Amino acid sequence: MILYPAIDLKDGQAVRLVHGDMDRSTVFNDDPAAQARAFVDAGCEWLHLVDLNGAFAGEPVNAAPVEAILKSCPVPAQLGGGIRDRATIERWLDKGLARVILGTVAVENPELVREAARAYPGRVAVGIDARNGYVATKGWAEETQVNATDLAKSFEDAGVAAIIYTDILRDGAMGGPNVTATADLANAVSIPVIASGGVSSMADLAALKATGVIAGAISGRALYDGAINLSEALEALKATA
Repeated sequence: MILYPAIDLKDGQAVRLVHGDMDRSTVFNDDPAAQARAFVDAGCEWLHLVDLNGAFAGEPVNAAPVEAILKSCPVPAQLGGGIRDRATIERWLDKGLARVILGTVAVENPELVREAARAYPGRVAVGIDARNGYVATKGWAEETQVNATDLAKSFEDAGVAAIIYTDILRDGAMGGPNVTATADLANAVSIPVIASGGVSSMADLAALKATGVIAGAISGRALYDGAINLSEALEALKATA
């Protein structure tokens, strides 16, 4: 199971939100690229980036810090937030991003996801952000009546590289991930599923890994607060591989 350190970008800074609320943010680093390098130095194999402003604006807003991270870090990175058209997808992949995460458009324009997955095999992921089992879009600000599992199943034959499943009510709250819901989703599809939201301890990582069906886990606040030591976590995950 791959551990993805998260860098959430708001106004050019690395922050963490509670339950996706832009008014409840904590700044952890004024230099996101320096933060990314620290994660790389600790041994991470991937980086998970989110343009929070972009998710609300519907277009990239924090391009400068993302580009700085891509230039200074040798590990692959995936990015979500504000990526809602083919031109933006192509622009980010051309800049060296390993994988784009498509969230809102997965609901509003699923054919774009399919087109991009065909054009860029292995480089397109779907972000499914759910509150009480139903998908929320546009930076989690808009509720839908789309069931998260149904949405995941609709991309079963699309060739997407992964599904990033976020339980919004767990995100940033340090209360533990929704292991059951994430495992249920992973069992429902053949697409690799990455858990996000509430991953706040080694026990959480162990519980996710123990399911045997979850491909990865994203953690942010716990790494900044020190609740999870990244180097130790990576070693532990390798030891139990």
